[in-house]
Amino acid sequence: MTKLQSGCCIVGGGPAGMMLGYLLARAGIEVLVLEKHADFLRDFRGDTVHPSTLEVMHELDLLDEFLKRPHQKQVHKIRARIGRDEILLGDLSLLSTHCRFMVMMPQWEFLDFLAEQARRYPTFHLRMETEVTGLIEEAGRIVGVRGNASDGPVEVRADLVVGADGRRSVVRDCSGLPVEDLGAPTDVLWMRLSRHADDPELFFYADRGKALFLTDRGDYWQCGVPAPKAAVAEMQAKGIEDFRATIVELAPFLKNRVAELRDWNDLKLLTVRVDRMRQWHRPGFVCIGDAAHAMSPVGGVGINLAIQDAVAAANILAGPLREGAVSLRDLAKIQRRRAFPTRLTQRVQALIQKRIAGHGLGNPGPTRLPWLLRLLERTTLPCRLRNRVIPVGIRPEHVRTPDVSLAQAGPATHNPKCARSNAG
Repeated sequence: MTKLQSGCCIVGGGPAGMMLGYLLARAGIEVLVLEKHADFLRDFRGDTVHPSTLEVMHELDLLDEFLKRPHQKQVHKIRARIGRDEILLGDLSLLSTHCRFMVMMPQWEFLDFLAEQARRYPTFHLRMETEVTGLIEEAGRIVGVRGNASDGPVEVRADLVVGADGRRSVVRDCSGLPVEDLGAPTDVLWMRLSRHADDPELFFYADRGKALFLTDRGDYWQCGVPAPKAAVAEMQAKGIEDFRATIVELAPFLKNRVAELRDWNDLKLLTVRVDRMRQWHRPGFVCIGDAAHAMSPVGGVGINLAIQDAVAAANILAGPLREGAVSLRDLAKIQRRRAFPTRLTQRVQALIQKRIAGHGLGNPGPTRLPWLLRLLERTTLPCRLRNRVIPVGIRPEHVRTPDVSLAQAGPATHNPKCARSNAG
């Protein structure tokens, strides 16, 4: 068995885990990130990078380097068609942030970038192909994790364990902390269709109880069709031809491309789960990101909310971790800081889904926005409100942790326990 020690052990190399690992290492804290996969290359992952995340990159002086990574064009305006009404969902040029746009970047590019930047600091350690299977508890406190790696069993002892392993978090389940299931009425069928240069620049279509999301991937559209959970099997029973007709009904310009969906194997079902922990922490342990609160895909906020969690957690934990004394009070501060933005964002997502994406799903009648909303859409007020909740977020976080360079780092900033490996 491989035995390791670390000041902070982060379970999960997703957006929350990698950002927290980078920020703590940047502050001179010994940190070990455990990721169960061999790489970050997975499709149909959240990759909408909102201005809130770009603002964090700006504050870290990483924005220029970040935007050199492969990504689609900068998006300044987000448009949708609801029935016969075309509306402006977001006008990011109205924002006061440094970046008044969002970018669509594959999540593996985002995570590779964070890993590359984090490796500049000697206190950062990343172990891929290491799957955590349980927590180590002593005298009521979490003191580490157990898992399996490609070279055998692994045991990590740490001052703090952070669960950042997503909506199906293993360590959250092992912690025994309660989770509130908020319910998700729909799942999403994802697929690819070719994109042409003269295609409309609309992000969302909804009419007659059906909806379609389109994300520009350069030479193809990443398409998402929400469906009531009980209806997916029924849709499959009707056959792929009926499903193709649904797409064409919403977006006629795709008529000559839906044949690219040869059968149901060309689609991937995303089982949507929306929940949040009632308590995110216990002695020696805290959850952030999707592990603490699984978000709906509405608005593509998941990755950005996870980044905000990570920034807040780093701001709160860097000092106590440096001193080797993380208290339950410190962990409670993270939840107090981030619980309100989480709850409000989930409520807004539910409202959007009910009023637009989910309203009348399965109802064959024509979709029409209420007259008052159509009237308001002639002003910038709805757009500004949506800008605040989605692209910027509720209670945006700012980087407060220092950048401790290798030349500045001395014995006081390094936890001597970290990353020592023993075979046993």
